[in-house]
Amino acid sequence: MAGAAAESGRELWTFAGSRDPSAPRLAYGYGPGSLRELRAREFSRLAGNPHSQNISSKLTHDTVEQVRYRILAHFHTTAEDYTVIFTAGSTAALKLVAEAFPWVSQGPESSGSRFCYLTDSHTSVVGMRNVTMAINVISTPVRPEDLWSAEERSASASNPDCQLPHLFCYPAQSNFSGVRYPLSWIEEVKSGRLHPVSTPGKWFVLLDAASYVSTSPLDLSAHQADFVPISFYKIFGFPTGLGALLVHNRAAPLLRKTYFGGGTASAYLAGEDFYIPRQSVAQRFEDGTISFLDVIALKHGFDTLERLTGGMENIKQHTFTLAQYTYVALSSLQYPNGAPVVRIYSDSEFSSPEVQGPIINFNVLDDKGNIIGYSQVDKMASLYNIHLRTGCFCNTGACQRHLGISNEMVRKHFQAGHVCGDNMDLIDGQPTGSVRISFGYMSTLDDVQAFLRFIIDTRLHSSGDWPVPQAHADTGETGAPSADSQADVIPAVMGRRSLSPQEDALTGSRVWNNSSTVNAVPVAPPVCDVARTQPTPSEKAAGVLEGALGPHVVTNLYLYPIKSCAAFEVTRWPVGNQGLLYDRSWMVVNHNGVCLSQKQEPRLCLIQPFIDLRQRIMVIKAKGMEPIEVPLEENSERTQIRQSRVCADRVSTYDCGEKISSWLSTFFGRPCHLIKQSSNSQRNAKKKHGKDQLPGTMATLSLVNEAQYLLINTSSILELHRQLNTSDENGKEELFSLKDLSLRFRANIIINGKRAFEEEKWDEISIGSLRFQVLGPCHRCQMICIDQQTGQRNQHVFQKLSESRETKVNFGMYLMHASLDLSSPCFLSVGSQVLPVLKENVEGHDLPASEKHQDVTS
Repeated sequence: MAGAAAESGRELWTFAGSRDPSAPRLAYGYGPGSLRELRAREFSRLAGNPHSQNISSKLTHDTVEQVRYRILAHFHTTAEDYTVIFTAGSTAALKLVAEAFPWVSQGPESSGSRFCYLTDSHTSVVGMRNVTMAINVISTPVRPEDLWSAEERSASASNPDCQLPHLFCYPAQSNFSGVRYPLSWIEEVKSGRLHPVSTPGKWFVLLDAASYVSTSPLDLSAHQADFVPISFYKIFGFPTGLGALLVHNRAAPLLRKTYFGGGTASAYLAGEDFYIPRQSVAQRFEDGTISFLDVIALKHGFDTLERLTGGMENIKQHTFTLAQYTYVALSSLQYPNGAPVVRIYSDSEFSSPEVQGPIINFNVLDDKGNIIGYSQVDKMASLYNIHLRTGCFCNTGACQRHLGISNEMVRKHFQAGHVCGDNMDLIDGQPTGSVRISFGYMSTLDDVQAFLRFIIDTRLHSSGDWPVPQAHADTGETGAPSADSQADVIPAVMGRRSLSPQEDALTGSRVWNNSSTVNAVPVAPPVCDVARTQPTPSEKAAGVLEGALGPHVVTNLYLYPIKSCAAFEVTRWPVGNQGLLYDRSWMVVNHNGVCLSQKQEPRLCLIQPFIDLRQRIMVIKAKGMEPIEVPLEENSERTQIRQSRVCADRVSTYDCGEKISSWLSTFFGRPCHLIKQSSNSQRNAKKKHGKDQLPGTMATLSLVNEAQYLLINTSSILELHRQLNTSDENGKEELFSLKDLSLRFRANIIINGKRAFEEEKWDEISIGSLRFQVLGPCHRCQMICIDQQTGQRNQHVFQKLSESRETKVNFGMYLMHASLDLSSPCFLSVGSQVLPVLKENVEGHDLPASEKHQDVTS
């Protein structure tokens, strides 16, 4: 009986039998497939957490420990001398040292510890000073030239009896210029033969090796720094978010831990202050579960690196050879007048890999010696499929020293709106940063020559010494839109929503141009044009442009219903509070919800939207696709609001449905969605140049990047057209038509100006009763290189515009409503007169240094 009961107890309840039949039915699993098979196929790595004690977890722990030994072997040391503490990156490693170093605060009985760092240090090193300042420890920046001169003086040994701890940090390799600082400094500082500052005490050295070890071997048996932060993705390119702090075991016991997290405590009490840290230094400082899957991947990274290259010494030789060749070639480039093409920022002559890493930092110059802004160089390089790093590279100290930027200038630049990582590359003619190229173990001579060809083609082609490369296309769609793609919009059932006054005034006639020429559509006078008999206050102050030159007139009107897609040309169109009605109300996003532009997907320009206000629909066409209709407004009962971003602004949008999503996905060959700005979403325009809106108004934006309108001048297009076609070396046919050029700039309003670029001197304009503030020029991006009828790229437009403008690649002016009354229908129309108002003191007028615009043409 007892035996039978025991036998019965070994049986498991059936799964169905364990469920209460009266309880609500709950689902097990994820669909009809077997969960056991799914887990075996997709999650075979579920072998265990290293914090556990089971067999599989013990295997993970041992594997991680083996990786620690592999890391130490890579740096020619062992666990007897160094401990590997895994961190979230080299920055986290630096932060760990700053917080755990045994600082002694300054006080009545002690002069306190000193934190010294080389000014040519990464931001993450400089940032350690905020930790020391909080505990009253003095931070001292040390210039490279001061330490070099101190080294030459062979400073006398310090007092060996004073044990006050000090820390000196310096990079093995400057991430700005690539200069390599002597590893011998480690022992010289620790022994007291070299003083960062003259103060008694015991010096510890932190060697920032993150940049250095990406292309060079580091022998820690010969150069025994106390702390060495490293970043693994700089070595392998993977994994990101994983670094390590190598701590010399003689310094490890001095590190003081305050916070303790999971796995770092040997014992603690929750009810009182009792905590015993782990004995192992690594376990003591690795709070929580380490990224053990990424850590295990490091072994494969080291093995692969060794297998492919033969080791770090080979990488060192290879990368330096490429850098030396590039340096010599760049240094030799000159304009026909003998002026250098680039200015290189370096502390070495690239004579040896012992003193110079594979990094070249420079600025491009024009033939007069003026610096060309780094953002302009970056934009041009992207046309050649070359990716550059620009700015100050998280190294303000080196940037200031090499570019001659004073502390006061840094403050002035910040007040002008410049921050780290933006594209404000020139302020009052002074560069705020530079261009950097660097070489890795898979860089090739072909890469170098492609870069040099880019510099030659963009700077020296006009001299006749070097040929201009043929423009290349990176899209499979080369045909222009067919004639039938311009056919009339197919009527559909009218939506339930009543028409607005602006829309209603237009539905009695055809309002868009369905033929290839604007002249085929009669020009109607603006509904709200009224006679102006009194000058505005700004006219009295600055003076309306003289009428002797003839009136300025609107010649073309365009709206772009879907951001980055084709233009919809009209002759008369309603004005809304965000600009032309429905201008950039929709945008195409990828499967992650990120907006697509022609920079990533040039074929967007082949998507042609047409708006039918009477039928309340937008018809979308593209070559090879059946037309598809999208309602102009959302169905409020079924709409699901989602968040998206445009130029760092959060916008509320809704998905336009699976039907159009499938249509777009088929056209582009990847998952895409069409989303529309929600009707209750208001995106306020940022105030520019100190211009305030008139009382009672609020400037709002659609999904544009920067402003409500973009205006271009026909005379400016003609000037660029002349420059482009006269530069054709073959002289047989024009490279670009006027129509092609005008479409590339994706303006809303085109006028028949009398002089090229006169629009840049305007402060305001009036079109009928509508008044607009002129905010400033549009800084163009690579999108002007895309033929809006074919999707093909041609860099000559950007290149020629870059050459012809003295500073930024500007073309077109941003406009914003100065005031707007939508109580009655208001329109913009082709044929309307444009009345510009000059800026005050226009002859001496300079645009504010804080001016920073992105390209609105997407």
